[in-house]
Amino acid sequence: MEQLERIKYYETIFDEIQTKVIGLETALDEFEKVLGEIRELEEYYFGPVWREDRWTDEQGLLPKDLKRGILSEDGIYDLVTDLAELSDRLKEDARRTDPRG
Repeated sequence: MEQLERIKYYETIFDEIQTKVIGLETALDEFEKVLGEIRELEEYYFGPVWREDRWTDEQGLLPKDLKRGILSEDGIYDLVTDLAELSDRLKEDARRTDPRG
């Protein structure tokens, strides 16, 4: 590869990575804003109040037009599991890209 071609090639890679890093920083900033809400959601799901709300729904006592995804057995659990897997993935990616080895 000739010098100018090489510089252009690596400049393209640099620009793409820089754009992705900025996007990831923005996404992480937004995610960090909801960390407290994630803990609150976990406490709700694993506590007695969620079971009471689910029982009320199973008895048909809640309005039929009420959005109730939160009352599904798997919804919050799957979300928490997805978050744990994403955390593991971020740790692995950080380890692989750490220039310090």
